[in-house]
Amino acid sequence: MHKFKNLIKEVLITISIAFCLSLLLQSFVLEARVIPTGSMLPTIQLNQRILVNKLIYKFIDPQRGDIIIFSPPIQTMDNKDYIKRVIGIAGDKIEIKDGLVYINDQPLIENYINDKPNYDFGPVIVPEKSLFVLGDNRNYSYDSHAWNKWLTLDRVKGKAFFTYWPFQRLGLLNTEVTSANISNK
Repeated sequence: MHKFKNLIKEVLITISIAFCLSLLLQSFVLEARVIPTGSMLPTIQLNQRILVNKLIYKFIDPQRGDIIIFSPPIQTMDNKDYIKRVIGIAGDKIEIKDGLVYINDQPLIENYINDKPNYDFGPVIVPEKSLFVLGDNRNYSYDSHAWNKWLTLDRVKGKAFFTYWPFQRLGLLNTEVTSANISNK
């Protein structure tokens, strides 16, 4: 009977430690998310499951092309986090015209968007400690072009980097943003 009590005690301790480690990981390092909208189509589908690295931006700033999770800089009815792609970083000149996004007067090559933007925006300069973000579903995304406010770095919660469901889409998320003369700073 003594061995059985020790076994139960060891199992409970192991489960408790695993539970605490899981809470710590989810709170500070890695988080699973379900995508509730189609604003990132076709890159991320409605109800797709992704992993978010919550630790990375403690060491580096978001880069152009990163897909980030953040609390929106505007008041929303549901106050849920948003997911968008970083298009402009501090100091970038952003303009959207004739169906193209321009960064520092260079057209952005966007093989990941659903449709070309059907609106004009800017030109504007992204302020320090701020980002310009857009959904990949350009014409159906509530993002920087519509807010009239900047997304400040303090609102960023993490980088979406991997999708694990559905299995057909398993893998790293496409974060490549290119143009002839644009490079991440």
